[in-house]
Amino acid sequence: MVEVRDRLSIKQKLLAHIERLRKEKPTLVGAPITDLEIQPQSVSAIAAITEELETLNPFPQPLLSASNLLNGAWLLQYSTAREIRSLKRLPLGFQVGKIYQTIDVNEATFENKALVQHRLGGLSGYVRVTATFEPAKEGEDILSNQRINVNFQQRFLGIQRILGIQTNWLDPMRVVEAKNPVGRIPSLKITYIDETMRIGRGGDESLFILTRE
Repeated sequence: MVEVRDRLSIKQKLLAHIERLRKEKPTLVGAPITDLEIQPQSVSAIAAITEELETLNPFPQPLLSASNLLNGAWLLQYSTAREIRSLKRLPLGFQVGKIYQTIDVNEATFENKALVQHRLGGLSGYVRVTATFEPAKEGEDILSNQRINVNFQQRFLGIQRILGIQTNWLDPMRVVEAKNPVGRIPSLKITYIDETMRIGRGGDESLFILTRE
């Protein structure tokens, strides 16, 4: 019981810290924050709280004992990943809003979907990437209980509304093959998961903090 109370307390502390930092930034409601937008001491604080929570992971082998918890839609709260940073610097007055990751364990698929809106409010749409995944191998034919390998498939760009008018003919307006990194397999290590929160670290040690929608 003490560990459960500690875990809940640290989770609340982490989310409260992220929300406080979000309110200091002129972002769309629900948009994640990144390490490039905040002061170094705040980056260090989030890293320290996250590492503390990871030590209390109730499912240290999530692919083996908690794969069902992965299912569903997750909302990104904070990240240090390069691809998330780039979405926060969109050109031509566009801003990124909520970023979702929806996982289907049975089909071993997921998609990342970033909602996008022009700062003047006249246009809204999304950027969506689909992918498949499988447990990574740790050594000789030993499947990981924490790390998955990712194969990105397609990238979609859609415009959903212009001046409040629904634009079905532009949804999507472009579909291209998604590019996987050259010379390496993208991977994600699930370092914490419970019914409402998930923490992961990319192959480059980038951090993702998500909450269940």
